[in-house]
Amino acid sequence: MTAPTHQNWLQLKHDSETGIETQHAHFKGRAYDPHWHETYVIGFTETGVQQFDCRHQTHTSLQGGCFLLEPGDLHDGRAPCEEGFTYRSLYIPKDWLTHQISQLFEARPDHFELTFSRTLSTDKRLAAATSSAFLAKHLGDPKIVQEGCLDHMIHNLTHHMAWRQKRYAPNGHHLAYRIRDYLNDHLETDIVVQDIADEFGYDRFQINRAFKTAFGVTPHLYLVRTRLARARTLLAQGRSANAVAHSLCFSDQSHLGRWFKRAYRLTPAAYQKCCTPQP
Repeated sequence: MTAPTHQNWLQLKHDSETGIETQHAHFKGRAYDPHWHETYVIGFTETGVQQFDCRHQTHTSLQGGCFLLEPGDLHDGRAPCEEGFTYRSLYIPKDWLTHQISQLFEARPDHFELTFSRTLSTDKRLAAATSSAFLAKHLGDPKIVQEGCLDHMIHNLTHHMAWRQKRYAPNGHHLAYRIRDYLNDHLETDIVVQDIADEFGYDRFQINRAFKTAFGVTPHLYLVRTRLARARTLLAQGRSANAVAHSLCFSDQSHLGRWFKRAYRLTPAAYQKCCTPQP
């Protein structure tokens, strides 16, 4: 689907069998507000210069360069140059990629998860493999072609990935990680920070300070962005925008729509249309 606005455009397709999404887009100026995904994001900058903040750093992706994001990586997007930038990316479900990578190893370590060694890469082989995988999936090539291209991309991706011990609370951040788990468990409950303070026996200021020190955002923004990522998943599964808004504690469908469009540059209805198989 194409959504042109002020010389910006976006095309997104969703594969219901694998859950993989492909996105081809061009933006000038500010592209996205800070957000994150429940998927891995593997893409490359096709033209122009793309800039985004992620992991407490500003990253600049030049033409032909790849960008690699993990689930939960907070990032935004903007064009530092007047001509803007164009990119192609694949959004790959965590379980699907972990399963595919695991098949390349004789043994998979317990209590570990896949991580990217760097956010940006200038590996030309990875860029070429990612481009081929994107085109095969986005253009709907025969399944055996899609499979071969994805396998080739994953093979090149292994040079940029490692097993990392699953994230546990580091010393000094136990409270913040307990709060994060509490928020993740209450995505469908209309809670406020005072509820968290009552749960853990601290005041609201201590809760906000501890959480922001550990994660760089307030509990409120973390909860909203996690709900948006979950909304994207639920919409792709066929849930109506109204039902998703209600279940994730947005006041109504319009409220969800305003936040969703700022993060993903699509309305919930437009995104869901991209996820609906066409006859």
